[in-house]
This record gives sequence, C-alpha cells and structure tokens, in this order.
Amino acid sequence: MLIQLADYLSQFDAGFLVFRYITLRTILAVLTALIISFMVGPAMIRRLSRYKIGQTVRNDGPQTHLSKS
Repeated sequence: MLIQLADYLSQFDAGFLVFRYITLRTILAVLTALIISFMVGPAMIRRLSRYKIGQTVRNDGPQTHLSKS
C-alpha cells in the first residue's frame, strides 16, 4: 500500500522513487521491527517474570558462571 502511494507521489517529485529500492525498504523494515521490539520487549519481560517463566540454571557449570544469573 505504501509503495503504491510512493509511486503516485513520484509523479510530482522524483525523490519518492527512492522507495522502489529494495535495500531502502529492507532497512526500513529492519528499523521498524527494532523499534517495535524495543517498545514491546520490556512489557513482555515483565509479563514473563510475573508468570514465573524463565530459564533454569544448571549447577554443573563453573561457579563463576552461577553468579551471572
């Protein structure tokens, strides 16, 4: 839908032709996903912690690694 809008607007300004490049659209998709994950991530971590969903720490590892959890 947005690519069609950019095609229409390119009739009036050639700068909108940049949205036809797959590299730009890929970069914008990655940035959008990153922003969404930064916004949703903390709430999801709090919800998982509230439901006590997490990883178990194995005891057979080095003792210095146990202090990281």
